[in-house]
Amino acid sequence: MGGFELPIVSTLGLLLGVCLAAGVFADLLHLPKVTAYLLVGLLVGPSVLDWVPDGHAELFRPVLELAMAVVLFNLGCEFTFAKVRRVATRCLTLSAGEIVATFGIVTLGLILFGYSGGMALLLGCLAVATAPATTILVLKEFRSEGPITECTGFLVAMNNFACIVMFELAFLAVHLVQGKLRVPLSQQLADVLLDIAGSIVLGILGGLIVSYGCGLLKMTRWLVLLVAATTFLLGACETIDIPYMLTFLVMGVTVANTSDRTGKIVDELDHLSGLLAVLFFAVHGTELDVQAVGEIGKIGAIYIVCRFIGKWLGVYGASRITRQPVEIRQWLGSCLFAQAGAAIALSTIALHRDPVLGKPIHDIILGSVVVFEILGPLFIRQSLLRTGEVPLAQAIRHTSHTPLDQVRSLTDRFRTAVGRTPPANSASSTVKVSDLLRKNKGIEQSANLESVIAHIENSHDNTYPVVDEKMRVVGVIRYPLLSNVMFDQSVTKLVCAEDLASDVDALLSPDDPLARAFELFQAETDDCIPVVTTDEPQELVGIVRRSDVMHALITRHRSKQ
Repeated sequence: MGGFELPIVSTLGLLLGVCLAAGVFADLLHLPKVTAYLLVGLLVGPSVLDWVPDGHAELFRPVLELAMAVVLFNLGCEFTFAKVRRVATRCLTLSAGEIVATFGIVTLGLILFGYSGGMALLLGCLAVATAPATTILVLKEFRSEGPITECTGFLVAMNNFACIVMFELAFLAVHLVQGKLRVPLSQQLADVLLDIAGSIVLGILGGLIVSYGCGLLKMTRWLVLLVAATTFLLGACETIDIPYMLTFLVMGVTVANTSDRTGKIVDELDHLSGLLAVLFFAVHGTELDVQAVGEIGKIGAIYIVCRFIGKWLGVYGASRITRQPVEIRQWLGSCLFAQAGAAIALSTIALHRDPVLGKPIHDIILGSVVVFEILGPLFIRQSLLRTGEVPLAQAIRHTSHTPLDQVRSLTDRFRTAVGRTPPANSASSTVKVSDLLRKNKGIEQSANLESVIAHIENSHDNTYPVVDEKMRVVGVIRYPLLSNVMFDQSVTKLVCAEDLASDVDALLSPDDPLARAFELFQAETDDCIPVVTTDEPQELVGIVRRSDVMHALITRHRSKQ
């Protein structure tokens, strides 16, 4: 910056400031905020404007590791044993297919183009990893829910665990073939297993401490406890040199299964994780090297293309074999393209262990990360929109707050302060039900009780539309009535969905305004209202949730303030 070097605190302010602007442009351009933060970090970093002094990014390393730890902890908190059993039934085959296909296609692709087996093997292992921070934070940003979202979280966790184990074993195999093992193979294997076991034990201990402490302390002290436990465990992992990512994933799983306050714990940590995420991606963006993309050349292009193909084809093939829904086949694989933290960390380990072998691997990962991190969030967003797991209004924000609007807002506030009433303005006039729609196929009226329960286990609602063969809504099942039937063994094998359905009190059409949905929810106790087409037969197209309506109203009210 012209001979003047910013102090580290000013660099922090610069990164947060440009990310604030990037968030505004992300709304205007309909980009995921993660992509915007990465791009603006790339802009102010050494590759373009070079506003961040050398070495400053490295000084943020402990904060970035804290951000990653928090994301992995939040991810682990999603997996109660009951949910793992349910999700694993559907997702283990998908995970295995995707891991095998990605590893196989990348490894064979590189070998076929003439690259060494050792390099191809290690890059194949690294290709399995999916960036947890990027993927999970995009899902949280859009408040997505549904089978794609649920499977993505499970596959991200499995990918990173598999990548760590596969990389360690592959490195041992390469050194064994090359005759570079300095200690017996049995001892090397024992060290790998010991590291994994150590990570799991630390994660369990950390989770138990958090569960016990949050049950004992007032909620106002939870954040201090969470930060203390997280930072201490990060230091412990670094001291004894074990993979911290696995530790915090296990820590979250432990809390999910030992605390009845998991949701509140995650909400409390969200007060910190939002700021950490902004800094994480901004700093990460400054470390992206545009020139590295060109320098990785042919081998980098092969790695990128083969990884894209492997991720998508692995999920598609496994989902066809297991007869998964078409949405899973077509869109789940593209939610797994993002790659950063785990792959970079492991490639750095390869560089330190074997500079000759590790240098080209490290360069390829650093160059390809630019592509995967920028395109990955865009693919996730597209997948969520295509499968209807995120309301359109959540993914495409209706920005009405221009600089002139802000001047008017200031004027209105001043008029209110001096006792004059500003002109009325409706925050919900431009929003329609179609913007808040979550796709839902309903429950067939002939479905038995077991099928109804299976549908409910994959839902976050307490009201479930029942449809006939023409997709017309014939009623709704409300959870309180269903819970009474579930425990009556004399009728569980006799009833079907139609027997459990109550009359529909309210329906909406996609063209109805937000205000209409709000009026109906004021008179309803249900947490969702079916949305049907206006033409006959009025087919079910989805539902609108009370929480999404309130979120839209609050968001637009704030934008007018």
